[in-house]
Amino acid sequence: MAPQQFDVIVLGMGPGGEVAAGQLLAAGKRVAVVERELIGGECAYWACIPSKTLLRPPEAHGEVGRAAGVEGARLDWAATRDYRDYMIRHLDDSDQISGYEKSGATVIKGAARLTGPGTVEVDGQQLTAADIVIATGSDAVIPPIEGLEQVPVWTNREATTLTEIPDRVVMIGGSAVGVELGLFLRRYGAQVTILERSARLLSREDPRVGELTGQYLRGDGVDVRTDATARRVRRDGADTVVELNGGGEVCCDVVVVGTGRAPRTAELGLDAVGVTPGEKGEISVDEHCRAADGVWALGDVTAVMPFTHVAMYQARVVADNILGTPRAARYDGIPRVVFADPEIAAVGLTSAQAQEQGLSVAAAEIDLAQTLARPWTYETEPRGHLGVLADRDRRVLLGAWAIGPQAGEWIHTAALAVREQIPIDRLLDQIAQFPTYNEGYLKALQRLDLQSTS
Repeated sequence: MAPQQFDVIVLGMGPGGEVAAGQLLAAGKRVAVVERELIGGECAYWACIPSKTLLRPPEAHGEVGRAAGVEGARLDWAATRDYRDYMIRHLDDSDQISGYEKSGATVIKGAARLTGPGTVEVDGQQLTAADIVIATGSDAVIPPIEGLEQVPVWTNREATTLTEIPDRVVMIGGSAVGVELGLFLRRYGAQVTILERSARLLSREDPRVGELTGQYLRGDGVDVRTDATARRVRRDGADTVVELNGGGEVCCDVVVVGTGRAPRTAELGLDAVGVTPGEKGEISVDEHCRAADGVWALGDVTAVMPFTHVAMYQARVVADNILGTPRAARYDGIPRVVFADPEIAAVGLTSAQAQEQGLSVAAAEIDLAQTLARPWTYETEPRGHLGVLADRDRRVLLGAWAIGPQAGEWIHTAALAVREQIPIDRLLDQIAQFPTYNEGYLKALQRLDLQSTS
C-alpha cells in the first residue's frame, strides 16, 4: 500500500498538538493528526481540566464561610463528580474526531513510530510529510519505593477520575500536583498526609511560598510532613502502611504519587530521524522548537517547562515556522500557578536563582490584609501575601510571587513586567483599579530598596 502523503503530521493531540494542527489547517495545509488515546490529551481528561473542576466547589464552599452574611452552603460530591464527567467529555473524544475531520484533517488513532526522515508508521499505515510535529506529552513517574507495586497506587489519572473519596490518603510529593490533589481530597473528607522529601513544599519556588503553602494546608487539616521520604510500603490487613526514612509510618487506603513526569518518547523511534533523547527522554530543540530537519517538538517532550500554556505557546511558534514566518521561542515571564485555596502564583526568577546569576537584587513582601482594602471586602478573615524581586542595577522586575484569592489571574501584571522588562519607575507610575488585589504590586514595589550596594 502506498504511503499517505501530507504536508504535516502531528503526533499527539493534547493542547499543544491541537493548537499546532488548528493553525496549520487554517492555513490550508494537509494535516494528519495521530493520537494513541484521546484527542485533548492529558490536560483535558486527567489533569488541568478535571483537577480545577474538582477544586472549584470546595473553594466556593470556603468562600461562603469566609464572606460576611452568607451561610448554608454544602458540598455535594455526586453533583461534583457528574459535572467533572461532563467536563472531561465522559472520556469520549468522538466529537473532537469529527470536528477535526470536518476541518480537513485526517485523524488516525494509534501509536506512532518514526521510520525515517518524513515517514511515520501507525499500526501498519505508512504516512509521509515534509514536517513532523512531536507533541506526545509525558507520563507520571512512579517512584522506586519498595512494595509500591503491591498496594493501591494512584497517579493524577486515577485521582482526577475517581468515583468515591477514599478515607485515608498519603500523597507522595509536595509539588503542585500534591498540593492541589491533597487539598481537594481533604476538603471532600479524606484524611490526607503529604510527604515531601525537601525541607518545604513547592521547593522550586521561593522558600516563603512553600512556608505559607504549608501553613494554609495545615489550617485545612492536611498533615504536611517535610524532610519526609517513603522508604517502604506494605500491606497490613486492610491497611496500606507507608514506612518513613528515619522511623515512623502512616496508614492509608491509597497512595497518590505526584513525583514528576517523564517525556513520552521511548517508543517513537527517534533514532530514525537522527534525534537522540536526553537522560530523561526529552527532545532537545532549538529556539524555533526544531529538533532536526523537518522534525519539530513541543510541550512536555521538550522538558522546557511542563505547562499546558507553554505547550500551546510552542505550538504557535512551530506553526509559524512551518508556515514560513520565522519565530523564536522565549521563556521569560511565564507564570506558574498552583490552584490551591488561596491560589499560589509565581513568575520569573527566585531569589536563589538570581543570586546564582550574580545579580544584585532587592526583595520586598507585603501582607495583603495589612496593606489593601480588597482582601477585607472579599472575606472576613483575609489571607494572602505578595513578594517581588528586582534587579538593583537595571531597575527591572526579575520575579514575583503571590498567594491570595485568584492570584493566578493577577500574577499576569508581574508576568508582563518581567517579560517586557518594564522599568520599575514605570511600574511605580501605574494606576490600578481600587479596590483590587492587583494594587499589591504598587505597594510591594514601593518597599523595594533599589540603592546600589556597590
